[in-house]
Amino acid sequence: MRLVLLGAPGSGKGTQATRLKDALAVPHISTGDLLRAAVAAGTPLGVQAKAVMDRGELVSDDIVLGMLEERLTAGDTGNGFILDGYPRNLVQARALDELLARLQQPVDIAVLLDVDVELLIERLAGRAQAEGRSDDTPETVRNRLRVYTEQTAPVIDFYENGNRLARIDGVGEVEDITGRVLAVVQDAPAA
Repeated sequence: MRLVLLGAPGSGKGTQATRLKDALAVPHISTGDLLRAAVAAGTPLGVQAKAVMDRGELVSDDIVLGMLEERLTAGDTGNGFILDGYPRNLVQARALDELLARLQQPVDIAVLLDVDVELLIERLAGRAQAEGRSDDTPETVRNRLRVYTEQTAPVIDFYENGNRLARIDGVGEVEDITGRVLAVVQDAPAA
């Protein structure tokens, strides 16, 4: 099963990806984790990424896609994978589709964890307080959610127009949400 997990910050993507990787016996691939690992390991792409980050710039889509390609050709992705945090915009969604077509590993389904904005604000504020973060004020959280909506809405449409999107209610007990995701994933036709 090749799954793209979509959702706003605070929607529970990381929590669900961790649970789903065990249930589906496929690796959870987070682009943020890939980036940190490549920088720490000093890989060629990691060195490029570090230079960009040291300048205070965003790492380019080409570098992130290169890291994804390296990761997706590892032996443990033969039965599929769960992508978390990528794609974040339409350009990335199209580039990912091209990469996966070339690797003969097309996305089977994209799952959107749908959570009301006000609940997301509550979740993120609670997480910020628990982690001692002062930068996640309600105003900054609302801005992050606005940016997410602007950039990711076209990604949602991209997968929906390709009949590869499932919208899941992301509210409730963690295990209930996992059950909802597994139900749609198990019914999804393989690409």
